[in-house]
Amino acid sequence: MLAARPPLDDEKREREIDWDQKEMPFTEHLRELRNRLFVCLITIAGLAVALLYPAQLAIPWITHVYFGSIQLHAFGPADAIWAIFKIALYGAIVLGLPVILFQVWMFVVPAVHPRTRRAVYSYIFPSFLLALAGIAFAHFLVLPRAIKGLDYFTEQIAVPTYGIESTLNLVLLMLLAFAIVFQTPVVMLLLARIGLINSKLLRSYRKYIGFGMLVAGAVLAPDGSPVTMAIIAAPMYVLFELSIWLIVFMDKRWKREAETV
Repeated sequence: MLAARPPLDDEKREREIDWDQKEMPFTEHLRELRNRLFVCLITIAGLAVALLYPAQLAIPWITHVYFGSIQLHAFGPADAIWAIFKIALYGAIVLGLPVILFQVWMFVVPAVHPRTRRAVYSYIFPSFLLALAGIAFAHFLVLPRAIKGLDYFTEQIAVPTYGIESTLNLVLLMLLAFAIVFQTPVVMLLLARIGLINSKLLRSYRKYIGFGMLVAGAVLAPDGSPVTMAIIAAPMYVLFELSIWLIVFMDKRWKREAETV
């Protein structure tokens, strides 16, 4: 008499466990790393190509919004081309952040339970929203003050003549930096999910991390103003504290999920 066929859910669970218990040789890890990097590069390249034409339209808008009636100058035949390329590239990185984070996650945690891997999809949309929030913060609060301060100091010692590539590079780097900084909650939740950090560890190093953020704010403040430094460091620390509470909340949920497996 044939044995009864186990339920489909039991079979699926057994396949998931068997898959997790497999060990990959070093060459397989290298091959997977290559594939993950290839996906990231193709994503960024494809988005950059799609953004080349919008980047041309964005340059006059960026100039007007941040510098008013100031005219940008090209000091070489390729300056304008490089400016367009950088806008498209930085925009592609921001739009591709969810894909990049997902590929990094899928590479560093191959032994995580498949149910956990599927849960990563829930981080993609928040990651994109946080990137937009970071760009908005830089656009409305950081850049106007920083550019105003830089213009003031420049006019005291020189006649302002702004090159298109260096000027737009400043704006784009600040926007990209804040888009990445605002990924802090997503990154810390992912690190906590795989057990590299926890809320207790983060609390014990809170004052050192806070000091490090002040130093980072001082380095990133383009005009050297203490106010700009504080404006840059404040959201970093707020996001850090928010991440701690999110980890505390999610840790309880993760434990309940582990008990049901």
